[in-house]
Amino acid sequence: MAGPQPTVITLSDRQQSALQHLLRRQTSPQRLVRRVKIIVAAADGSNNEQIAKRLGLHRESVRQWRERWLNAAAGLAAVEAEESAEKPLAEAIEAVLADAYRSGAPSCFSAAQIVQIIAVACEEPSASDLPVTHWIPQELADEVVKRGIVASISARSAGRFLKRCRSQAASESLLAEF
Repeated sequence: MAGPQPTVITLSDRQQSALQHLLRRQTSPQRLVRRVKIIVAAADGSNNEQIAKRLGLHRESVRQWRERWLNAAAGLAAVEAEESAEKPLAEAIEAVLADAYRSGAPSCFSAAQIVQIIAVACEEPSASDLPVTHWIPQELADEVVKRGIVASISARSAGRFLKRCRSQAASESLLAEF
């Protein structure tokens, strides 16, 4: 039983030329080359399943890039109509096939909190009435929570701050003494 047929991609001669240039260019990243291959195969009439099998990709990845191209087709046509030079069209095509912006996870700590945590890590533990000579992650985490710098912090995160504030200098002099 066949599913719905994907929307056909139609490429102009200039778009086809720009895509072929991106395929042949030695400095093209492989992710860009793979995406160009998806668009060229879709323009040749292959469906998403066929393209996915041929390129060793997941069908949903092929569908996503076909859809992204179709959504940008009007903008690419406008660039093509405005500019007679090939470079603006190639740049627009690369922009369509580039990775989308990903914001990532929001920061857990503000810059002020980070500075305060590192400042505590740089203090001697004895200044906080702790009977140890060096901070360990759990004690640092407990201390910054006790001081009200952060509401909560894991020992692992505190350990990262300890790692950051270690001295990068050698513990012994590397210069020969005269």
